[in-house]
Amino acid sequence: MPIAIQTPAKTENGYENTPFAEQLDFFRRKLALPSDAWDDIWKAAHDRAFIVAGAAQADLVNDLHRAMARRIEDGAGIEAFRKEFNAVVAKHGWTGWKGEGSQAGYAWRTRVIYQTNMSTSYAAGRWKQLKNPALLALRPYWRYVHSDGVMHPRPLHLAWNGMVLHHEHPFWVAHFPPNGWGCQCRVTAVDANEFEKAQAAGKTTPDRKWSEIDPTTGAPVGIDHGFDYAPGANVARSLQELIDEKLIRLDAPVGAAMYEAMRPVLQAETATFFRAFIDDVLADPVMRRRVAIVGAMDRETLDWLAEQKNLVPASAEIAVQDRLIIGKKALRHQQAGDALTADEWGMLPAILEQPLQILFDRRSGKLIYVAASGDSREVRLVVEFDYKLKRNKGETNMIVSAFKVPREAIDGEIKGGFFEVVK
Repeated sequence: MPIAIQTPAKTENGYENTPFAEQLDFFRRKLALPSDAWDDIWKAAHDRAFIVAGAAQADLVNDLHRAMARRIEDGAGIEAFRKEFNAVVAKHGWTGWKGEGSQAGYAWRTRVIYQTNMSTSYAAGRWKQLKNPALLALRPYWRYVHSDGVMHPRPLHLAWNGMVLHHEHPFWVAHFPPNGWGCQCRVTAVDANEFEKAQAAGKTTPDRKWSEIDPTTGAPVGIDHGFDYAPGANVARSLQELIDEKLIRLDAPVGAAMYEAMRPVLQAETATFFRAFIDDVLADPVMRRRVAIVGAMDRETLDWLAEQKNLVPASAEIAVQDRLIIGKKALRHQQAGDALTADEWGMLPAILEQPLQILFDRRSGKLIYVAASGDSREVRLVVEFDYKLKRNKGETNMIVSAFKVPREAIDGEIKGGFFEVVK
């Protein structure tokens, strides 16, 4: 039975101008995320997320994502994308983006957005095709192909041209193209006969320094900064991992916007991840500094802190460490009879996402998230959260206590002026 795999021909700017199912499917599945800089989302995380540097509004990024998806689908080209880019920028009043203010800057910026997303989505679609088991059974080797149409070829990319390696060779982990800005290299599948021909020509072994890291880029020699990954190879990667890696590094407003944009698709994954975290901690009650990020401050809370208290948290994540669940503080709450049960701990992501109240403790400056207890309408679950105003490397915003109290106790603190209502 023939293998039904569409092999697109590259046309404009080296990229496909006709619908390419695997490419379009890959791009459409990306989650549009706000960002400050192009490397807020890093390397393989681009398989799950679409960003445009400096586009920090969720609606803006969503519109840019849709515009790019349409160009991948209809192949109308870069000028059609530029028209949509202009309309999106005007619609959202986006200013201050890199390249704004000059025709050359505008042409460069739109070209980078268009070509980078076109090339990486093309590569991801090809990765999925090339990994088709039926194709691998017939053609288990991959050939690196350099584009003849490149005006200024990179010497190492030219050197890799025609090289044939098994599809599981570690070379492809970092060297599957594109391997830099404007790179138009590609990969094709070949059979054992082609491998033998390449072997006779001395083209079945990469240069002995192929994995050597260039200190100026942090990537293998010959690959641009941030391009040392195989697009499409990490589409199954957990979004929770992406959150854990990036949320703590983003400025609080951008992190809050990113988490908000991810929330619809992240809810079930976060709940499952945190439930597994709780089970692991309770099954192994030894403090190992295990940390789970379970939520993020929302923009309304951040705005309240800035406007009412002149406080600007460094980042937006909300995390919990194992010691809070099994340490001395947890033991004291158990002895007092106000500790959270395992099921109530499991509710933590939902509590942070939809609390009954968020309060500000005037005495400590901490935030208090309040939720209803599952066993009584008159009892409240209280989560005390300490955020960082100035961040040292490795510091994370942590929940510092979680316990149950009568509802009237919280009401009394509010009436007494000790708690202020944020929302």
